[in-house]
Amino acid sequence: MIKGSRPSFPQIGSFLKVRGKSWIVEGSQRRGPVDVVTLISCEDDSQGEAIELAYSAELQPEILDPNDWSPLLTRTFEGPQRLGAYLRSTEWRTATAADRKLFQAPFRAGIRLESYQLLPLAKALELPRVNLLIGDDVGLGKTVEAGLIVRELLLRRRVDTIVVAAPASMLLQWQDELVQKFGLDFTIVDREHLLETRRTRGFSANPWSVGSRFIVSHSVLSDETYTGGLRELLAPFRAGSMFILDEAHHAAPSSGAAWAVESQMTKAVRDIASLFEHRLFLSATPHNGHSNSFATLLEILDPQRFTRGIAVEAKELEPVMVRRLKEDLRRLGHAFPARIVDPIAISGLPPDAAELRLAIMLDEYSQSSTGGSKARFLFANLQQRLFSSIAAFHRTLTTHRRSLARKSEELASDTIETTPELIEDNEDIEAATHHARGELGDLNAAIAHVDRMLVISAAACDEPDARVAAMLDWIEEHMLDESYAWQDRRLILFTEWEDTRRWLVERLKEGLL
Repeated sequence: MIKGSRPSFPQIGSFLKVRGKSWIVEGSQRRGPVDVVTLISCEDDSQGEAIELAYSAELQPEILDPNDWSPLLTRTFEGPQRLGAYLRSTEWRTATAADRKLFQAPFRAGIRLESYQLLPLAKALELPRVNLLIGDDVGLGKTVEAGLIVRELLLRRRVDTIVVAAPASMLLQWQDELVQKFGLDFTIVDREHLLETRRTRGFSANPWSVGSRFIVSHSVLSDETYTGGLRELLAPFRAGSMFILDEAHHAAPSSGAAWAVESQMTKAVRDIASLFEHRLFLSATPHNGHSNSFATLLEILDPQRFTRGIAVEAKELEPVMVRRLKEDLRRLGHAFPARIVDPIAISGLPPDAAELRLAIMLDEYSQSSTGGSKARFLFANLQQRLFSSIAAFHRTLTTHRRSLARKSEELASDTIETTPELIEDNEDIEAATHHARGELGDLNAAIAHVDRMLVISAAACDEPDARVAAMLDWIEEHMLDESYAWQDRRLILFTEWEDTRRWLVERLKEGLL
């Protein structure tokens, strides 16, 4: 049979090249006016793959003769440039863990890599244990930097078990970016995963034993239902394991005082992180202004290098932390837009505005205390919530009121609890109230003062304030055209507290509808 000719019908057992692949003809038949052949792939990456096709409709099918050696006579030696490229690619594939300066991960990632994103990877490889804090500014690609480190450590066989902890709203984003940009499949450990594991493997099955790469929410870290199996898998210490904590500043105590009580999140992260060999913390705001709080976060990251209560020296911090701002990188030539801070001043509030009255009453409340450090921490937290929104302040003040009542009952019955009961989202207020009990003066007077503030906050917590009005005016001026149609612009609002976010969403809906 002549190579390249189109026979009326290929024979069973012959080799055929069609659609860019080599096939062997397994069967043939005629279906009406169409000749159909069944083909089995002979390619290394698709052996056994079967297809059926209409042979006469294919473009340039080619019958292959296994005894034809003539194609060898048409080939020549490769040129030096092509041969050099092949040798260099071979060297990339033979990198060893001993060479810390030869990166492999950037060549195995589907990303547009920026040069500054290689610095965390270089620092990670210099560390005997990857205990690294990436504190880059928002938008610089901390997830990409973390993915490069993970991919590199996997290629070097330094890790085999990875757990990523992130806020619940970021779980799917982490999962998508890791699989799309780095080809790494991660399992989200949640209630559905737990039930599925029990349903398929038995009630006592450990959900952490099904796989080696997981993503969990921050709230799961403090839930024994989930973390019990993880500790069982890792304890007392597992070599080759890695813990990645996104938004790591949530694990730092809110106060810088030496007495500061660790939150439930802090305790959960400290407990879990100690079981891993490698730890990678990510945060755009790693320092909350309190040196002792920052030292606590670093102690969780690397307890051999840092200790809570001892000042952090720059020379000790430099090997384990990467911190770049967009302004810094822009000066080095990277194309980041300049950040323009244009404050919106709000003035002319009536004297009876709820936010002003509550601020005055909160100041009076703080003046009635003994002025101790524990009370100052408590009032600072209440003030932060009030600055955020009356809705956030009302919920926190309600928690504070409940804690005061419980302490008053304990004093009356001569039973004092030594450990405060922590309440979700307001656990620092609950704990601070417990420890500041002796600095608040008369508890009955404190409860009465709090009740007066609650009356005002309850009436205003679901109402818009002057800031909402200013936002609506800004939206009307910058995001609507003359016919009040939406322009092609986007507005992003940031807030620290979930109560404020929910309140703001509802108020903006009311103002825009």
